Amino acid sequence: MAKSALDKDLKKVVQIETATYARSRSLATPGLLIVFMIGAVVIASLSVGGPLKYFVFFAAVIAAYMALNIGANDVANNMGPAVGSRALTMTHALMIAAVAEVAGAVLAGGDVVDTVSKNLLHPEKALSVVSFIFVMTAALLAAALWIHLATYLGAPVSTTHAIVGGVVGAGVAAAGVAAVEWSVIGGIVLSWVISPVFGGLIAALLLGFIKWQVIYRDDRVAAARRWVPVLVAFMTGIFAVYLVSKGLKRVWNAPLAFVIAIGILSFFGAYFAARPWVLRRSRGMENRRKHVAGLFTVPLIFAAGLLSFAHGANDVANAVGPLAAIVASAQTGFADAEKVDLPFWVLAIGATGIALGLGLFGPGLIRTVGEKITRMDTIRAYCVALSAAVTVLVASALGLPVSSTHIAVGAVFGVGYLREFITNSGVPNPAVRPRTLFLEPSRLNETPEMALLNYQKRERRRLVRRQHVLGIGAAWVITVPAAAILSALLYRVMWAIGG
Repeated sequence: MAKSALDKDLKKVVQIETATYARSRSLATPGLLIVFMIGAVVIASLSVGGPLKYFVFFAAVIAAYMALNIGANDVANNMGPAVGSRALTMTHALMIAAVAEVAGAVLAGGDVVDTVSKNLLHPEKALSVVSFIFVMTAALLAAALWIHLATYLGAPVSTTHAIVGGVVGAGVAAAGVAAVEWSVIGGIVLSWVISPVFGGLIAALLLGFIKWQVIYRDDRVAAARRWVPVLVAFMTGIFAVYLVSKGLKRVWNAPLAFVIAIGILSFFGAYFAARPWVLRRSRGMENRRKHVAGLFTVPLIFAAGLLSFAHGANDVANAVGPLAAIVASAQTGFADAEKVDLPFWVLAIGATGIALGLGLFGPGLIRTVGEKITRMDTIRAYCVALSAAVTVLVASALGLPVSSTHIAVGAVFGVGYLREFITNSGVPNPAVRPRTLFLEPSRLNETPEMALLNYQKRERRRLVRRQHVLGIGAAWVITVPAAAILSALLYRVMWAIGG
């Protein structure tokens, strides 16, 4: 009896400890957020003076909130496929992404600050300095609220499109349609189609190449020894060009010839390094798909980290671009500053917020992108990551506007639909199912009952969840107008209170 009573008491103690731990974790999140917000205000107060400094303090809090939402929503596009393929655990993905995002934001961030803070509007034509500050603050808050809602609903959206919609909406509310650079908005609308289509096509082409050149071969190991070093070299060359021309542009604007030379040297250097590594890893390997797919794990991890670095370098401007414009206007007293500088403290708020938002709220969207749209393995995830880099480079060379969010999600859909097409259409696999060459003509003699049965079987083999296609597509389309309407309303409220 005494032992039974002791066991019951110990169980109660364990339950109390578990409940206390869960409670402390639930309190830790808002505590961290409050400390971060207060820290943003303290840093702003130590860095900015003058009669308009209180506008900067408020904007710093909103920028911190926006950075948190970017970390929660946008970073999932880079890490989702790696987590979904089990190449990385959620914990390792969060650690790598946080380090890479902060490094990209601090070392090379802010290249597109002028686009977000100046090129969308012509403030010198119609806006006072206070009105301009209200426009940028309303845009930040509207974009952050919209991204927060999208994250809660599990929809990956473009943070760039959200902030653009916010700036446009508040700008129209403040000065009318003439204050907006509508050609930029036309490019944004065009990117709704270009980004996911390019990302999906390139990812599907890469996956198709790997399937027919490696997976569908009789000797998969020999084919992998031949092609995996080439694919790793191609990835390395692409990312070298990507980082030099895009990610490091703020630090160093390299000449085109040098960028091309870096890409070529990186390709051959990676090829001669990867070839012995692949030979060593494939020694004694079974001629099975999952074993060959394991050769793509390390390249995938590097690709996800490099994408996060480039994302931090480019998309930190969505959080701190308007704040930088507000700081410039508050310090100069003009809405049309010749150049919008990016102080380090502003950049630090964006980088810290992205990392914190990723750690606290990122896992949900990472699972959506990596697991809920279609099934991922290391080969498919590798194709998604490489497609994102290739698409950005090709689109930049052609002068086409693209969204990194739309590219990555479009690439996930692309590999999913290719798998579905191969599974349902009788496309031959020379190594596994050569008889499928003769299945397709037999359908000419199908009875209506057989046709219905075969149709139902094909329907059951849908490998892409359609509800996510509709939900994510709808979120993409309404992001700009939703952020614009919300921003216009917020601007009116701000102007009524403090204008």
